[in-house]
Amino acid sequence: MRTIDLRGRELSPADMLASVPRATQARAEALDTASRIVDDVRDRGEEALREQAERFDRVSGHAIRVPLAHIDDALAGLDPDVRAALEEAIRRVRIGSAAQVPEPQVTDLGPGARITQRWQPVHRVGVYIPGGKAVYPSSVVMNVVPAQVAGVEQIALASPAQHDQDGRIHPTILAAAGLLGITEVYAIGGAGAIGAFAHGVASIGLDPVDVISGPGNNYVASAKRAVAGIVGTDSEAGATEILVVADAHADPRLIAADLVSQAEHDEQASAVLVTDSVEIAERVATHVAALATATRHSERVNAALDGPQSAIVLVDDRAMATAFSNAYAPEHLELHLQDAEDAASAFTSAGAVFVGDHTPVSLGDYMAGSNHVLPTGGQARYAPGLGAYTFLRPQQVISYDREALRVVRDGVVALAASEVLPAHGEAIEARFSA
Repeated sequence: MRTIDLRGRELSPADMLASVPRATQARAEALDTASRIVDDVRDRGEEALREQAERFDRVSGHAIRVPLAHIDDALAGLDPDVRAALEEAIRRVRIGSAAQVPEPQVTDLGPGARITQRWQPVHRVGVYIPGGKAVYPSSVVMNVVPAQVAGVEQIALASPAQHDQDGRIHPTILAAAGLLGITEVYAIGGAGAIGAFAHGVASIGLDPVDVISGPGNNYVASAKRAVAGIVGTDSEAGATEILVVADAHADPRLIAADLVSQAEHDEQASAVLVTDSVEIAERVATHVAALATATRHSERVNAALDGPQSAIVLVDDRAMATAFSNAYAPEHLELHLQDAEDAASAFTSAGAVFVGDHTPVSLGDYMAGSNHVLPTGGQARYAPGLGAYTFLRPQQVISYDREALRVVRDGVVALAASEVLPAHGEAIEARFSA
């Protein structure tokens, strides 16, 4: 991992943003490629999807619409320990998601004048579950459960066809879908799946969706950007990010373990440590080097740690560390600080904040009850992670009776006249002219 030394510098917010390690070129290239793939699916439908499966997944002649028997087979063959873990994760995420559904709110502005604020679920959702370098049944839970809690009526799921599974989706993903009662499943991968959800593919019975959710690599995230405005999307949850803020009291072994744990996702993964302790920085670097060599996916981990998106950042003090973190706006933020609980409120921009030595990102990936589909690429400055609210639309229902309208009659007419929209005012007067 490279070192970025910001000590002794007065940095403006713009300077801080410029110092953030990002793989910007990779994201720019991904957007161009993803847009072409999405357009190809829009124009050629199933034919494009089959060509993409052969090109990217080395699969041909497979069933794109997954037969129910495949889901049943996967569920029957699911390891009992994995099943128990998934069921517990479902239980916890369902509880956490339920807290995200607001109750309707009624506001009475006067006698006969009422506004009701309600949250309506979208009708149809497309959930994308990545595949390839790893298997993510946990992402099935994280996407499907909040949609179900929100009240979504139709949920379709897509995940790449697997070469080593005879063109089927990985059985653990299918089993997780089966546990949640999802029967509309498609063996489609990457940006093509996003395009298929957005535009529909009639020949395989896939209707367009209202909202697309789910994590993926930079191509999947870029594909969401390409279909924005056609459908709603969650945040662009691209290649994973972890930023650890640590002081001199932190345990460098734990920090190193957490950085490596996220780097194993993908060569594009970002792993960043921010600290005002040179000793901690050096010790973490030593532990990271040893762990990265010893872990199963060492080649992938080392590629991520050596990339421009990963770094150890040295800062002067806590205030500078906080400013850097808020500028970076990481997907996952870990606070390895002596006063982590008290300090957490100052870290305002992050997809999720993991507080203290015993709250690693890995916990959030599976069993914390929080959601692990989170904004990347700095979007946590303005975008939330996935939740039940992702699938809800706030609506205002307005109800006035005649006397309540009379109270504001003159005001509406006056404002309509000031805007040179006299018919607006006439629509009010028509209710009192009879």
